[in-house]
Amino acid sequence: MEGAAPLPDLAGLLDYTLLRPDLTEAQVVDACASARGMGAASVTVRPCDIDAAVRALGGSSVAPGSVVSFPHGDATTATKLYELRELLRRGARELDAVLNVSRMLSRQFQYVESEIQQMADSCRKEGARLKVIFENCYLSDELKIVACRICSRAEVHFVSTSTHFSPGGYTPDDLRLLRKYLPEDIALKAGSGVRTAEMAREVMALGCTRIATTHPAQLLEAWRAPAAG
Repeated sequence: MEGAAPLPDLAGLLDYTLLRPDLTEAQVVDACASARGMGAASVTVRPCDIDAAVRALGGSSVAPGSVVSFPHGDATTATKLYELRELLRRGARELDAVLNVSRMLSRQFQYVESEIQQMADSCRKEGARLKVIFENCYLSDELKIVACRICSRAEVHFVSTSTHFSPGGYTPDDLRLLRKYLPEDIALKAGSGVRTAEMAREVMALGCTRIATTHPAQLLEAWRAPAAG
């Protein structure tokens, strides 16, 4: 299809997410091997799986990642920092930290900014990347803009739309809004809901440079299909 990015470009945008509570460690290790084979950007696992993921992805270009205060973002700042630093110590290179939605809705912006700043500083110190998950379905456009400004000042590496564990994922309007209010050096991630090649093309056109997926092989197969025809 004219205008479609080549397959390696899509593979290099994918974040293979392995966060379901019923996954076994063996399934996580197998998925890491699959991610290596397809050249995914990263694999995001539950905190209990980070050691296995770091071993399975060692020597590859795939970044081992995990989550902080997932999926609700409501842990105390001290708890979030302990979890994040422990994951960094164990070899995580990317951390997806959930914004404290309650504090945003309560308009306690200084609390939110201090928390994100401390997490971003810890990641930078270890050469790792921080991705802040907004959980957009709970936030008004005004609060999304405030969150973008907070993340800009903290110099986080990514902003993500959603956890996949909430009632809503991304919308095209959300992506346009976030891309408008984030500086170019903060990447945008479609956190959930990209199930088809057409949806992948859409979010890429709207400025996403990372796409979360629980089924990367199927997404890549669909991406490959038009060229095969």
